[in-house]
This record gives sequence, structure tokens and C-alpha cells, in this order.
Amino acid sequence: MLKNRKSATADKSVRRDAKETAAVEQYWHAAGRPKSRKPPKDYKYVDELAHLQFELIKLQEWVRLHGLKVAVIFEGRDPRVWRVVALGTPTSRERSQWYFQRYVAELPARGEIVLFDRSWYNRAGVERVMEFCNEDEYQEFLRSCPVFEEMLVRSGIYLIKYWFSVNDEEQERRFQERIQNPIKRWKLSPMDVESRKRWVDYSRAKDLMFEHTDRKKTPWHVVNADDKKRARLNCIRHLLDQIPYQDMRPVQIELPPRQPDTGYKRPKKSTQRFVPQVY
Repeated sequence: MLKNRKSATADKSVRRDAKETAAVEQYWHAAGRPKSRKPPKDYKYVDELAHLQFELIKLQEWVRLHGLKVAVIFEGRDPRVWRVVALGTPTSRERSQWYFQRYVAELPARGEIVLFDRSWYNRAGVERVMEFCNEDEYQEFLRSCPVFEEMLVRSGIYLIKYWFSVNDEEQERRFQERIQNPIKRWKLSPMDVESRKRWVDYSRAKDLMFEHTDRKKTPWHVVNADDKKRARLNCIRHLLDQIPYQDMRPVQIELPPRQPDTGYKRPKKSTQRFVPQVY
């Protein structure tokens, strides 16, 4: 009896997924691999960003409809706000586990794109410099990380790693701006302040990390991030080039007629709590 119930549940799940896919596909059609658009010399940032964001929508639908698995890692010294998966300090139980274990639960399933704002590379950076891990743990990470990432790639995951590089002068300017500007001061954590004191140690740790984990199958892609807007555009453009998606374009949609009014009377507006119109 239990076996039949499980079979029926699985059958419903398959039918539901098929209906969902069919419902989405009717609104999109593939038109071949999109051609890379060369921006004009006098391009406007907002225009380019809008174009790239629309391409990201197409990529998103392609990944979802075809069940691809994509994991993108963002690393760098500059504190960032891309928080999709940004795990906090590990618990005592997590510290007793295999180091990669808590990250495995966050990896993409079919049809998902996961952005890691920081990742397992915490061990090669902040944990190494701030001595949150011991020497044996650090050396084990350098040995096992390339193997772990190759396993992800073999399992069908698109693993794309970005390092945002900022020169010393620009990084110092940003620190000073955040200290002096009360609106941006929240971006500076005690860890960020401490990292400034250990700048050379972070540089050494980053170089060793690249030496061990910049592999042909799982390479690091360095983004020149001195100019934030250009860095954002270049990173999105590069990401779009890493996955062979099709140019998903929406088809014309015919809206069904609205339900006729059969005399239903809605409650008075005075019975509802409206947000004050300050603007």
C-alpha cells in the first residue's frame, strides 16, 4: 500500500513538473545562440546594464527549462553585497564536520543558479590570515579543494569563479570614504578593519590560493574592479559567455477576457489601512 502511495506521489510530481515546463515554454521560443553585442564607444552605463540584465533573464529561463546546474563564486577583498548564499560563522557542530559539508547543501539542483558571496575559499583567505584554522586544516584545503571542484564539474555543475581585483590605491580610497561617509560606514566590519592591518598577509594568501586552485577545468577569472560600474558590466558579459544558452524571446500573448461583473460589491476603502501618501 505504501509503495503504491509513493508511486502515485512521484507520478503527480512528474506531471506537475511537465505542466509547469509546458506553461513556461509557451511564452518563450529559442532563436539560436545570441550574438555578442559590442557596445559603442560612447555607451551609457544604464543602457548596457539593462541590455545585460535582459540577457540574464534569457539565461535564467534556459537554465530552468533545460535543468542545468550553475554555481558562481564571487571572491575579493572588497566587501560586497551580493548575498544569495553567504554562510555565517560555522557552529561548533559544523566545525567538527568535513570542511566542505555545509557548502554541499547549498549547491544548485537542476534548473538552479546559485551565487556564492564568499564560499569555501574562506579557508584560503580570512581563516588563514586570521588564524581561524590551523596549518594542517589549511594544507588539507589546498590539497582537497581542486579535487572537490572537479567532482562538481563532473557531476554536471557549471562552476564559475570570479576574483574581484582592486589596486592598493583604490582600496585605500574606498576604506577612507567609508570611514568618513556615515551612509557607507556600515559597510566596514571589524574584520574589514583588521584585514587592512594584514594587507601583505592577504596578498600572500591569495597568491597561494591561485597557485593551488587555478586549474584548467576550474579556472579563476579575475575582474578588474577599480571601476565598479565597468567591473559589473564586464562580469555579467563574461558570465553570459560561459553557458551556451539560446536566445529565449517572449512570444506574443493574447490576454483572455476578464471575468464579467455579476454585481459583487467590494468593501469600502474606509475599512482598509492605506499607506500614507508622503510622496
